[in-house]
Amino acid sequence: MTSRLRFLGWTLLGLVTLAAVGAGVVLALNLRGEDPLPERAEAFEATPQLVERGRYLALAGNCAGCHTTRGGQPYAGGVPLETPFGTIYATNLTPDPTHGIGGWSSAHFWRAMHNGRSKDGRLLYPAFPYPNFTQVTREDSDALYAYLRSVAPADTENKAHRLRFPYDTQAALAVWRALSFKPQPFVANANKPAEWNRGAYLVGGLGHCIACHGTRNSLGATETQLGLSGGLIAVENWYAPSLADPHEAGVADWPAADVVALLKTGTAPRGSVMGPMADVVFRSTQYLSDADLGAMAIYLKDLPEAVKQEASEEKKAPTAPVRRDAGAMVRGAKIYDQRCAYCHGDQGQGAAGAYPPLAGNRAVTMAQPTNLIQVVAHGGFLPATAGNPRPYGMPPFGHALDATEVAEVLTYIRGAWGNNAAPVTQLDTMRR
Repeated sequence: MTSRLRFLGWTLLGLVTLAAVGAGVVLALNLRGEDPLPERAEAFEATPQLVERGRYLALAGNCAGCHTTRGGQPYAGGVPLETPFGTIYATNLTPDPTHGIGGWSSAHFWRAMHNGRSKDGRLLYPAFPYPNFTQVTREDSDALYAYLRSVAPADTENKAHRLRFPYDTQAALAVWRALSFKPQPFVANANKPAEWNRGAYLVGGLGHCIACHGTRNSLGATETQLGLSGGLIAVENWYAPSLADPHEAGVADWPAADVVALLKTGTAPRGSVMGPMADVVFRSTQYLSDADLGAMAIYLKDLPEAVKQEASEEKKAPTAPVRRDAGAMVRGAKIYDQRCAYCHGDQGQGAAGAYPPLAGNRAVTMAQPTNLIQVVAHGGFLPATAGNPRPYGMPPFGHALDATEVAEVLTYIRGAWGNNAAPVTQLDTMRR
């Protein structure tokens, strides 16, 4: 009996020791890369030039998109951000001393941007994309801080997040950060020109493009090693296509001017934006300078060599026709003739400047049909921009077509006029 108790005692001690070591490792990983806050508040001068610089950077980061409710006071927070783990509410970024950042120093703000910690040291949820904002320079962080301190204060109280256990605990967040986050500044590539590096900084940092266009693991962290390889936007059920795949949204063979036009106006000769990306263009990229948009274009056009090689090999290999159900094609053709041909043409040719062609359109033939289903069911609308103030849109058909009919018309479109993409199933459409 005594030996058994001794064994249990040693086992318990071992488990406690392991738990203590594990907690120490998690704590150490959460503190890596952090500089201590200054003991005294730093002198900070918000010059008009700094404030204006911050206003521009806030547009580049689309900060208002998450921190301003529809019709609400700018940057007062309250926007619900739905995640697979529950709902997170964007916080008040106005200079209100109680609910906003009125009591924050520039160092507090920098720590939130770079390290993902609030003023009181609490760990922030990565719905605030500090895994990307960590790349933002201290100078740009200070400019953002100066601008946000200049907006009208709002005494809007921050809403409590509604997350399931254990995701609502700081302990779980600490483990997530230990596994998925490391503060790191942007490091320029010495082998690339200044414009490329500027584009990489904007795309990877303030633009946080990987937050949508990246693949996420089971813990919700972006797989950074996969880059901008595309990913399903959780809850919203839109697919952010790969920016490195020529069959999805890669722009390696686009003229740089067309990439700039797409980000500036929402439309270009070979594509247009809808869904969440339309909101990004409307709220953010249309306001960026041509120089910054050009830098982003240079960076996005510089595809990885592996992707270029894969695309080259695929062009050489003939593609066998995809087998389709003949009945579904006949029924889909009839729906297309009744609902779609008036705008998109009998042969899917579209109408220049108004309705996009469906024949040979990679948005139509992309392996992932999620966005097509969303557009047919809920409509598709380009952003109204200074360069395209009255864009054409597509009305929703979800009220007129059931899941089977949506699947059949998309199966037809993806297999007609030389298109050769996989059929859409009723199960696909029921996930919309």
